Amino acid sequence: MELAELELGLHRRSAERYSVELRFTQPNSDADIRLAGQEVVAAFDVAALRVLEGDPPAYGRALADQLFAAPALRSAFAQARAASAALAMPLRLRLFVGPSAPELHALRWETLRDPEADRPLLTDEGLLFSRYLAAGDWRPITLRPRGELRALVAVANPAELARYGLAPLDAPAELARARAGLGPIPSTALAAPGQATLTAIVDALRSDVDILCLACHGALIDDQPWLWLEDAAGAVARTPGAELAQRLRELAQRPRLVVLASCQSAGAGSGDALRALGPLLAEAGVPAVIAMQGSISMETIAAFTPAFFRELARDGQIDRALAVARGAVRERDDSWMPALFMRLRSGRIWYVPGFADERQTFEKWPAIVRSIRRGQATPIIGATLAEGTIGPPSALAARWAERYGYPLAAHKREELHDVAQYLSVNQDRAFPREEIGDEIRSALAARFAADLAEGAGTAELDDLLAAVGAIQRERNPGDPYKVLAEQPLPLYVTTAYHSLLDEALRATGKAPVVEFCRWTPELERLPAIYDDEPKYLPSVERPLVFHLFGLLAEPDSLVLTEDDHFDFLLRVARVPDLMPLAVREAMADTALLFLGFRIDGWDFRVLYRSLMQQEGRARRSKYAHIAGQVAPDEEAFLQPLRARRYFERYFGDSDISIFWGSSDDFAAELVRQLAAVALAPARAVPKSAGLRRQ
Repeated sequence: MELAELELGLHRRSAERYSVELRFTQPNSDADIRLAGQEVVAAFDVAALRVLEGDPPAYGRALADQLFAAPALRSAFAQARAASAALAMPLRLRLFVGPSAPELHALRWETLRDPEADRPLLTDEGLLFSRYLAAGDWRPITLRPRGELRALVAVANPAELARYGLAPLDAPAELARARAGLGPIPSTALAAPGQATLTAIVDALRSDVDILCLACHGALIDDQPWLWLEDAAGAVARTPGAELAQRLRELAQRPRLVVLASCQSAGAGSGDALRALGPLLAEAGVPAVIAMQGSISMETIAAFTPAFFRELARDGQIDRALAVARGAVRERDDSWMPALFMRLRSGRIWYVPGFADERQTFEKWPAIVRSIRRGQATPIIGATLAEGTIGPPSALAARWAERYGYPLAAHKREELHDVAQYLSVNQDRAFPREEIGDEIRSALAARFAADLAEGAGTAELDDLLAAVGAIQRERNPGDPYKVLAEQPLPLYVTTAYHSLLDEALRATGKAPVVEFCRWTPELERLPAIYDDEPKYLPSVERPLVFHLFGLLAEPDSLVLTEDDHFDFLLRVARVPDLMPLAVREAMADTALLFLGFRIDGWDFRVLYRSLMQQEGRARRSKYAHIAGQVAPDEEAFLQPLRARRYFERYFGDSDISIFWGSSDDFAAELVRQLAAVALAPARAVPKSAGLRRQ
């Protein structure tokens, strides 16, 4: 779903006045539209608003009058709504309260009325509202396919709630409502007496849960959020909200959405509401939190929860689902209490793997499958294909940045070429090249500690890679390396430094010939296959695996730092013969399958420029090509459809189709298509597979 974006920022200007910033963006436009010509300020009469807390419509009307008191702001807001309506798309309104004005979080923004008409503003699917809170967590938010989502439903109904003046919860009914709303999403339940303990909830979340639904009593006591959870015996365990937030912060993978069906879990409207549980979880790195900002009734929760999850199941848009669910309880006095704290720029919790728009069917699978079956396709493989085995390059970069005190911009701490460049200067040029092998060995030994023999962490790296590659292929029949190695292809190009592809090919009974690009004069002195076998021609039985960016076994061959990427591109442009003729022929006269790249990354762009400048554009146009995958990374792709169109324009007339999903998604779809597409029996693949002699 495409939508326009309106971000409204509030920052303290003086004791009672706040500067207002407005930024409007539209799909298909890179322009930011901002308030210009004058400074816009707003003043909020907190005492007057507090008097109106018992009358939500009056409170919302007064809050809107104070927020939109400046004619320029009122006009700009109206224009943004009109522009999005003219485009027939919703307007996403994100409220950003700056760190200079934390007291504004206590205001009941969800009661806002339309400044142009006396009606609720935030029950309309055409206006999607959320509060934005920055988190001190730089890790990317990786979305998962809809079919892989998992949920945890925890219902705390401890004994003796009456001692605290609290009514018991109907745990079976709460669990049934949550599961009915979740629909086909598998869920684990902690709802029996003694199950909804803090330890049990955190332990269950370690199994990579996407959605946490927590139903319990909660309150602000001395401006601190508390939850009435259970102990192992089913008795009351009063738990500080800060402790739950800290435990979630420490998880390797936090849930992507937390729904808190607990009274006052987003603040009671007084005191420092930032210390309430909803904002605490958002600050701890949970991408989206729905929390209650008052003593919401169980009746409202009973109607709100299934409506929200029913709508969430339609398209994964959290703020749209919340608007619909709030509209479903609009007649209730506490309908404004659910508040959404969200830092998901796309607003989505899941994605649907596939090509182009999710509503369209990719029509080129028969051509792709035909090329693969005939050996007329060339996989071009990036480093992220091995994320499930080695981990993402960004994690390696982050470890280096932390260990060696990387001093530059925080957002570059997960860019491997940036951090490696720093190490090559701060230490010496050879340091990152030699360190990366040790780093990969340590990561493998830690990740597969339960599967490997004692002392495996000191084994030769290629032996360790062979062992963990075999483990992965056995566990996952759709392992991307396994799927690619099983195809009748004579040549593979990879920018990865490791030997996982080589080992996968050997596991199928093939004898791969492993080569790398000799992109410096010093590397040209090293022997190559063509020195021993001048007439070697890649074949299905002896495929060529060409490591474009070098091999770990030859540290000087690695294209690792920023300078390396520049030097590589310049050298290849000047000396095209650095790539074997077989590789150049494959680039010009086979279908290209780009797999395992972050397509906005440096490695892909250098790769693409170096390959596409080779001769043969006319012959390349005979084939359909694939770039799989555009990684579904929330931070990297703010608007997936726009990103998809951008890359399609970037590829120009190369006829490269973009696959939206992970490498595993693509491998699984490729297996399905290979089995399902009805083709005439594939003709025998010649040993040369269309490649000319070197």
